[in-house]
Amino acid sequence: MCGIVGLFLKDKTLEPKLGSMLTDMLITMTDRGPDSAGIAIYGQEADGKAKLTIQSDSPDEDFAILTDELSEAISTPVTMRRNDTHAVVEVEVGKVGVARKAIRELRSDLRVMSDGDVIEIYKEVGLPKDVAERFNLTAMQGSHGIGHTRMATESAVTTEGAHPFSTGGDQCLVHNGSLSNHNALRRTLKREGVRIESMNDTEVGAAYLTWKMREGASLGEALESSLEDLDGFFTFVVGTKDGFGVVRDPIACKPAVMAETDRYVAFGSEYRALVNLPGIEEARVWEPEPATVYFWSH
Repeated sequence: MCGIVGLFLKDKTLEPKLGSMLTDMLITMTDRGPDSAGIAIYGQEADGKAKLTIQSDSPDEDFAILTDELSEAISTPVTMRRNDTHAVVEVEVGKVGVARKAIRELRSDLRVMSDGDVIEIYKEVGLPKDVAERFNLTAMQGSHGIGHTRMATESAVTTEGAHPFSTGGDQCLVHNGSLSNHNALRRTLKREGVRIESMNDTEVGAAYLTWKMREGASLGEALESSLEDLDGFFTFVVGTKDGFGVVRDPIACKPAVMAETDRYVAFGSEYRALVNLPGIEEARVWEPEPATVYFWSH
């Protein structure tokens, strides 16, 4: 049992409130997943820049001179903005791959949580309210975001096992459920060159979607294919640079509810995650259908 929330903003005047709205939704889902929590925020794009969100268990030591070392290693200036155990490294567009490789060589214990033009991912072990406070999630701004509270079933309670998972640029996934064929699929995807760094079944789901889109599928088509290729019970909420998608497996035993107004689209594992959203009393509220893909894009 885990808790998922998602928020896609149509009204730009709400963007300064994205972090606070998502945080309230996430904390409401605490009893569905008290082990760890995470959030992906899709913020503003910086001209000519891409960013990598990194995490360290020893940030004081690891981040101290990383900016200078990384700038030298990739032969171009980088900037770094620290946020507790995480930091956002900005590099020139086109340098993400070499920056990833250099980070791994310079600090083998660092984890790259995400990379892309706009995405930032923050996740740690602990109650959602504590994770939100340590990263000041309420102050974050953006156009859309997704979050997750975890009750571990398939792997240990670690930062590495927390959601969201990102396996492609500006892509991420949160998941409630369990995939039964993830070990076989992990081997197949690794042979195809898709990056998978944990033993978590959700990361395999994220990597599957990355692979399908790399092969030319749209997100909607990739989600449709997942209904055939992934075994198990799942509710997925997926983030991309431009949008937000939802799909449930054909049995749809994992709870889900959605709401839409002219200002936003929202997702929650339960309706109580949505009750404090502005104008929720006037929203169209429904339960997503089994084996049906929903997607909204800017």
